[in-house]
Amino acid sequence: MAALAKGGRTNFFGFLLRLAARLPFLFIAGRLYGADALGRFASALVIVELIAMLCTMGEKRGLAQRLSDGGADSDPAAATCIVFDGLLVALLFGSAAAALLYLFPAPMFPSGVFTEADRLIVLAIPALAMTEIALAAQAYRFDIVTTVRARAIVEPWSISIMAGVLFYLIPDSGLSMAYLFSIIAAALTAFWALLRDYGLPRDWHPSLKRMTRLTVRGLPLASADAIEWGTRRLDLFILGLFAAPAAVGVYYVAQQVASLPQKLKTSFEPILGPVITRNLKEKNYAAIAAQVCQVGFWIIAAQAGIALALGVPGEGVMGLVGPGFVAGTGALAFLLAAEVVAATAVVSEAALVYVARLRNLSISVATILLQAALTVGVMVLADRYGLSDFYRAAGAAMSLMVALGLMSVAKAWLLGRILGHKVNNWRWALVWAAAPAVVVGFVATLLPEWAELLFGIPAILLTYGWIIWHKGFGPEDRVLFRRNIGGGDNQA
Repeated sequence: MAALAKGGRTNFFGFLLRLAARLPFLFIAGRLYGADALGRFASALVIVELIAMLCTMGEKRGLAQRLSDGGADSDPAAATCIVFDGLLVALLFGSAAAALLYLFPAPMFPSGVFTEADRLIVLAIPALAMTEIALAAQAYRFDIVTTVRARAIVEPWSISIMAGVLFYLIPDSGLSMAYLFSIIAAALTAFWALLRDYGLPRDWHPSLKRMTRLTVRGLPLASADAIEWGTRRLDLFILGLFAAPAAVGVYYVAQQVASLPQKLKTSFEPILGPVITRNLKEKNYAAIAAQVCQVGFWIIAAQAGIALALGVPGEGVMGLVGPGFVAGTGALAFLLAAEVVAATAVVSEAALVYVARLRNLSISVATILLQAALTVGVMVLADRYGLSDFYRAAGAAMSLMVALGLMSVAKAWLLGRILGHKVNNWRWALVWAAAPAVVVGFVATLLPEWAELLFGIPAILLTYGWIIWHKGFGPEDRVLFRRNIGGGDNQA
């Protein structure tokens, strides 16, 4: 629990840095490039990031188990070889996928509008896949600082700065090139730390047999990762097929704002995998259940507070990006709610990928199929009743919320049954903290917009935070905020 708390604290600081960097990017993209360009950029990202996730072959989470089983704790040379096997597989699959998408770019640009420079965004695929594996290797050694540095500082600030600069140099392709620049910068940051800690492999050579075994073993994990990620992008993809690029751009902004509380799960994800694999090796199932419940509550509590702070004054938040983006407020509300209900599934899956890969994958597949059916159903209803694209956007977000809620129930039940211990992240203190925060937020909406954001958001967070701290957090929860556990050398 001490390792989880330390990793969570470090990555939570990274979340705040990422928040500070992501908002300038949305402001620059919305104000300078406009909703149409942002919509086309978002459609391309859906395909690029999905393919990159698949090309990791599940090593984002599977690497921890391979290192644990391969004796990496006692043999640094073996650990380096295991990591480089994963990197090589990601490079080969990522390069092949990038070449194919470059030759046939239609899936990335369903509107048919793109430049030759835009097609170069495919170079991000192998870089993204290899970065995920490098960061997973660092997380196995409890190095979360590198993830924070790459994902919360280098990547978001690079895309924000370069989007502003490239607007004046290549405005038609500025967003794509800024994104590619940020991914490469983050990759270099991750590889620098990897080489420092693991070094270059000795007596290592590529092996078709090892790569085949790694690929076959990792396919269920890769599929689960891609599906979990895809549930957050399928709505955007389907919306892009039924709605105009401007509506997709507005939805993308709402999605990016809503993804800020989602990033909180990544505060614990890198460290939760190694902790779980070590407990699995010792068959300590009670500890796994306790850690999943504990971390799940931490994530839900934090996500709910941020969701209220961003959702109640949602019109003002969306208006910061541009007046035309206020129409996405309904979608923003559903997306924020979706992230809160998804937290239980996220932490449950962190253990399920090791103890029930195929059953976990089955639930994920059922979830994304349900989400697709609900989203397409909403689009058909919008056509029938002549509703605007922004009603389509809100309906897509609502479909995501329903699907993720059902997935959380299913995965928590399955994990509890396997471990023999109940898995439940819910506490009624969340309701007691949310109710007064909503009242404070409603009062804030009566103020001028600038005051609503400047004073309303901190007031909502302070109200919620004070109550959840005093009524919801027990001694075992407050370990997250202590730098020393037990007063000795056991640093949290």
